Amino acid sequence: MSGQRRRNRLAASTSPYLLQHAENPVDWFPWGDEAFDLARDRDLPVFLSVGYAACHWCHVMERESFEDEGTAAFLNEHFVSVKVDREERPDVDAIYMDAVQALTGAGGWPMSVFLTPDRRPFSAGTYFPARPSHGLPSFRQVLDAIVDAWRSRREDVEAQSSSITDAIGKAADLPGIAPLHAPSDSLADAATDVLTRAFDPRWGGFGSAPKFPQPMVLEWLLRQHVRGRPGVLEMVTRTLDGMSSGGIHDHVGGGFSRYSTDARWQVPHFEKMLYDNAQLLQVYTHAWLVTGDPHYRTVAERTAEYLEHDLQRPEGGFAASQDADSEGVEGQYYVWTYDELVTTVGVPVADAFGAVEAGNWDGTNVLWRPESTADVGARHGLPAAELEGMVDAARPTLRARRKDRVPPATDDKVITAWNGLAIRAFAIAGRSFDDPSLVATATRCADFVWEALRSDERLMRSWRAGTTGSVGGFLDDHAQLGLGYLALYEVVGASEWFQRARWLGDVIRERFVGPDGAIYQTADDAEELVFRPRDVQDNAVPSGTSAAAELLARLSMFTGDDAYQAAAERAVRAVGDLPARAPSAFGNLLSVADLLAGPPREVAIVGAPSDVRTQAMAREVTSLFLPNLVLAIGSDDGVVPLLEGRSAIGGDPTAYVCERFACQLPVTDPSALRTQLHAVAGY
Repeated sequence: MSGQRRRNRLAASTSPYLLQHAENPVDWFPWGDEAFDLARDRDLPVFLSVGYAACHWCHVMERESFEDEGTAAFLNEHFVSVKVDREERPDVDAIYMDAVQALTGAGGWPMSVFLTPDRRPFSAGTYFPARPSHGLPSFRQVLDAIVDAWRSRREDVEAQSSSITDAIGKAADLPGIAPLHAPSDSLADAATDVLTRAFDPRWGGFGSAPKFPQPMVLEWLLRQHVRGRPGVLEMVTRTLDGMSSGGIHDHVGGGFSRYSTDARWQVPHFEKMLYDNAQLLQVYTHAWLVTGDPHYRTVAERTAEYLEHDLQRPEGGFAASQDADSEGVEGQYYVWTYDELVTTVGVPVADAFGAVEAGNWDGTNVLWRPESTADVGARHGLPAAELEGMVDAARPTLRARRKDRVPPATDDKVITAWNGLAIRAFAIAGRSFDDPSLVATATRCADFVWEALRSDERLMRSWRAGTTGSVGGFLDDHAQLGLGYLALYEVVGASEWFQRARWLGDVIRERFVGPDGAIYQTADDAEELVFRPRDVQDNAVPSGTSAAAELLARLSMFTGDDAYQAAAERAVRAVGDLPARAPSAFGNLLSVADLLAGPPREVAIVGAPSDVRTQAMAREVTSLFLPNLVLAIGSDDGVVPLLEGRSAIGGDPTAYVCERFACQLPVTDPSALRTQLHAVAGY
């Protein structure tokens, strides 16, 4: 029985994912010198298994293989086994995921990699089943083959490991410095063309199944709409509508799952991630600013409610994720039998949620909104407004009923970078909706991260249950937290948030920029891996490179310091034309290129942030979608250069609209500020 097993070396971890494996019969090691020194001493290969707590197939492989006594005994005899939480060690994950993709042409988690004792990969895959199936060998067959190669073909293994390490090291080199195109030039034209060809006009999104939300791409398309590019807003709204109507959206508890397994957004992979929901909170808020559609505001507010209710920890930070499984069954917490649904909320509401007697997924029902309320209401003799009211009234009833179930596990570690995304999203939503409670949530999280995740004047990667993890912060931790603090400063006007953001930007320039001018994922004193990794592609989260470039660019706008601007431009240009060829992998970097192309706009409002007149002026700015504008609020206290030398006229709050610190005539009337803003923004 698992309760009688000896706990292995993972028992001392702060990672919930590693703790899930602490009672496996596999003699797991955490990543570190101890494991590789032992492998060298025993002349054994290393089995590296990488995953994360909310990963469904990670759980499956654990049940099938890592909890199996025979498989564990074989691993313990012939390998040194290392378990890594990819969320705590994105540097390790990135390097060996490159190896998996180089060897297999695909990637994913769980990631299974076989290494030499000097950490070089020589064979790799992802999930291996307990028995051969769907063209995959069994895990035991893989292990047997690796042991045979290690014993009888060592020269081949060494040659393979050297070849792979060289290949992924060279692949990490970027194309080189390229011109920085204006958004109307070839970069934006080419990226838009690729996205248009991939766009699904019926259901929204890009490509076919599985479909991911891609909020960074949507943000860039909103920027292109503001610049006057035709047709792009339809791609954004169709995608946002499809996702919010689909089963990927939790219609009972709010928030979004990781991705949809089908093209219609109907059936999700049920894990919920902080980073997805923070970015979707932001993009739905921005879509509301652009379109005025109240549905987008509703979706954003329900997403914020989900984050506060389900992921925010009592201390103020946000947990990383919620599992896809409960009681070992994927999606069990979220799906409904038809009879249960009808008994709870009635036939019309069940119909509105797309439920059918036979079930719409594996005999159960994933709630989604495949038809308009008017069409469903017509079937039941109900006006659309009345049925929609019934649906809204049913949500708390269903939520209460769902609470009786066993909930999915929560990975309650607090990751610095992802909390930076949340701080920024809540600050933007709070200022856009004029909702102080959302701003308070952002402030509470920002205070917590600053106090709990800073050690010896540097950031750490994660925190859990009162303990800061041992891994130092990565590039994205510093960049995303800095962007969160800048967004919070633009709302509350407290200069300490600007000071902290600038400190983080300076740390990036001092510790993450190499002698060659390149920006690296790890600090200059981080653990030495097979090579120093760079984080360039925007995948589920903005890359460290694009986030750092955005922070540095925005700091330049606040300070007038061209060194920040130059570092940001160098980071973007180093990626070359890759964003034009693969825009889905560089959505945030495209937005940063758009920001750098300018023209930059700065607004300085001189006045007490608590003064209702100052707030009225600020609302003129925050009621518009102005992605290439920064806002400084307060007085000249020597901290925020954008405020320096600017004064309040006649003692009234005064706004200065500027471009590269050259300002129009100051105004004290909100309507006059509105006129200036509309002129520079093209509204």
